[in-house]
Amino acid sequence: MMKDTIARRQFLKTVGAGALTGAGFEIGASRSYAAASVLSSDSPRTARLLVGCCAYSYRELLTHGPMTMEDLILKAVELKVDSVDMTVYYLKSTDPGYLENLRHLAYKNAVTFSGAACGSSMVQAEAGKRADVLQQIKSWIDVTDRLGASHLRIFAGPLPSGVSMQQATNWVVEGMKTACDYAAPKGITLGLEDHAGVSQSADVCLEIMHRVNSPYAGINLDITHFIPGATQDAYAQIAACIPYATVTHIRESFDDQSPIDMDRVWRLFARAGHKGHMSLEYEPGPHGEPAITGVPKMIAKIRELCTKYSSI
Repeated sequence: MMKDTIARRQFLKTVGAGALTGAGFEIGASRSYAAASVLSSDSPRTARLLVGCCAYSYRELLTHGPMTMEDLILKAVELKVDSVDMTVYYLKSTDPGYLENLRHLAYKNAVTFSGAACGSSMVQAEAGKRADVLQQIKSWIDVTDRLGASHLRIFAGPLPSGVSMQQATNWVVEGMKTACDYAAPKGITLGLEDHAGVSQSADVCLEIMHRVNSPYAGINLDITHFIPGATQDAYAQIAACIPYATVTHIRESFDDQSPIDMDRVWRLFARAGHKGHMSLEYEPGPHGEPAITGVPKMIAKIRELCTKYSSI
């Protein structure tokens, strides 16, 4: 097992207010933690924010045609993005040659894979199902390796009926530890998405990161999903998770359809000196604009913000 490399004091500085409350931790007499930035406003670190696009943005075209994953790579060239996130739902197969051809096509077009994304959810009430999901994740780690990517998105999943949040969190920690041990020799980082269900709060995400305690564990930070709490709004939760962010997924509105202050979000990443891919995960707006026209508009906004707040 990997040695403890994260100082407990630094962890508490990273966590926002109430991050461990209700998670089964008792640290001293106080159960309230003031939100604190890991980096001061005059930090010498420089952000490096890259423009990316998730395959999910073109899900209708990839699911029903006529777009293929090969087309997605070429679309990245057209959009002038730095990277694409290869959502595995849309892979034609994992047969020998197919993944390698995608990797070669990306290389020939100077397109980086920011990672792959699978839908495997670790919270399962039955031990046998949890074992099956762990095997699925290992298989997707192998696929990610063959693609030449260094990151795989995974899910915690919804909370099953009759299961406590603490028990579900324990299962995620157990599964991620084993999966990270498998991913580490391949140089692949696992990003747990803050998604509807168990991992929809910064408190839980940060507890999981601390307990897994692996340099190959991180948070696939989707800026849209956090539910505001009594002590932290969505922006505070985004900020608290940035030190663990792997790939960041971008949309224009939160899950409740309220608009996101994108400039404010980018300032948070810049202040943290973050280096990573800001990948569009396009959802049609109120007027249902299709991806073919909506994606380029959003990419332009992301590029403008990355240029404004990044070293490149």
